[in-house]
Amino acid sequence: MQDIVIEIPKEIILSLKIPIEKAKEQLKEELAIHLYKEGFLSFGKARALASLSKWKFAQRLGAKKIARHYTHEDFEENLIFANE
Repeated sequence: MQDIVIEIPKEIILSLKIPIEKAKEQLKEELAIHLYKEGFLSFGKARALASLSKWKFAQRLGAKKIARHYTHEDFEENLIFANE
């Protein structure tokens, strides 16, 4: 499967209220948070998309008052992490 590339028009990028040099990472983080909130991605996959540690991603969710979903996949990830 190929990566998906989303094109964002220059006028939209210029209207963002974040520094241009941080736009790509911020947009990926916002997308990851939204996809997690809506149940489209697990915690682990969403944090990977956001390129954040487990703890940083959890902090970001907390700051946005997004409840943590705890799925079977999350449980499996935690078991692997605990056994390392």
